[in-house]
Amino acid sequence: MKKFLIFLLAIAALFILLANIGPLILLGVCVYLLYVIFKKFVKSDSMAGKVIWVLLGLFVLSVALSNIYAVIGLAALYFLYVLFRNNGKEEEIIFNKPSESDPFTNFERQWADMNK
Repeated sequence: MKKFLIFLLAIAALFILLANIGPLILLGVCVYLLYVIFKKFVKSDSMAGKVIWVLLGLFVLSVALSNIYAVIGLAALYFLYVLFRNNGKEEEIIFNKPSESDPFTNFERQWADMNK
């Protein structure tokens, strides 16, 4: 039942990711453009150039903020990443496995070596 529930959550996360793929792409482009605009703003020497870069940056920032709900798609992508990264890594619990620090195991091994 647990695996079925995880499967249903994975399907829901996949649909959420697919529904938000467009805003995710637009948000990524806007973040890249904001980075480029900031670099151009820092390199600009004239006051008019700085004003133009600030105005352009504010416009791109408003476009980026209108797609902020794409963060839900990022959360779905992260959930799928964690889910598939841990897939198949369930450790089997072995109750009768002796540990190396167990004194009785060492004694048994030494006794077997002496009896050879």
